[in-house]
Amino acid sequence: MTTYLPKEVQEGLEAAQKKSLKKSSRIRVEADGRSFRVLKFREDGFSLDVEDAPHLRGLVDLYDGGFHLSQCLIVASEEEGDLMHYEFKRSTPAAQNAPVDFYRGENAPVALITDEG
Repeated sequence: MTTYLPKEVQEGLEAAQKKSLKKSSRIRVEADGRSFRVLKFREDGFSLDVEDAPHLRGLVDLYDGGFHLSQCLIVASEEEGDLMHYEFKRSTPAAQNAPVDFYRGENAPVALITDEG
């Protein structure tokens, strides 16, 4: 048995699915001062709505809400329907603290208290 849906119904279903993906995703990409909602996120890349996002390439920042996840070097890989897929060439996790160039012991003091007395 075959299922046939009129073109308008099929387009309506696809639009509803895209709207649902946009609503449920918290991850966004920032590039060139603009922000784009990530519809699908994978280990090796992510997908954006082809209508909203240009063909991004280069250095971008990934955010989960307000939390900076990583800085990535990306390239557009393929367009599939309404989605544009991007692949990571490099993905560097964002750190909350600056890296140190020395060993910090477990029981090392965090401050020096002096007696001014």
